[in-house]
Amino acid sequence: MNVDILLPAAREKLRAISDRAPLIEAAGLLKSGFDLVAVCGNEQNLVGVVSKTDVVERISQCQGSSCTCAVATVMTLQVLTCTRFDTLSGLWEQMKSRRIKNVPVLDEARRPVGIITARDVLQTLLTEAASEENMLRDYVMGFGYR
Repeated sequence: MNVDILLPAAREKLRAISDRAPLIEAAGLLKSGFDLVAVCGNEQNLVGVVSKTDVVERISQCQGSSCTCAVATVMTLQVLTCTRFDTLSGLWEQMKSRRIKNVPVLDEARRPVGIITARDVLQTLLTEAASEENMLRDYVMGFGYR
């Protein structure tokens, strides 16, 4: 099963801003219920992400006008990303090992097309496992076979 199955939900969770946008703009997007904001460069390609943790860390050190700095000065540059063709199980292993809750989904030009959450990935994997278990039980019990 691939990331593609979660793309409609991932698109709804996508919020993106320019790397030149002020930090306060990212904070406003995060305040509205989102956990991660994709930061895009001139070509609309992903150059980093900003999380609530990034914003809180910067604001806790604010002095004067430093809270109006550009998002680029605060964003995380080393970002785990995926494409619609990546497997959910492989993505889940990476998210789990790196303790990441949200992952940007990128197109071929590295433009963000969605944000996938750990909850969505895990829920889909658990549903798939339950379905496989039911099919195996039905096979062993001989349901539908003569």
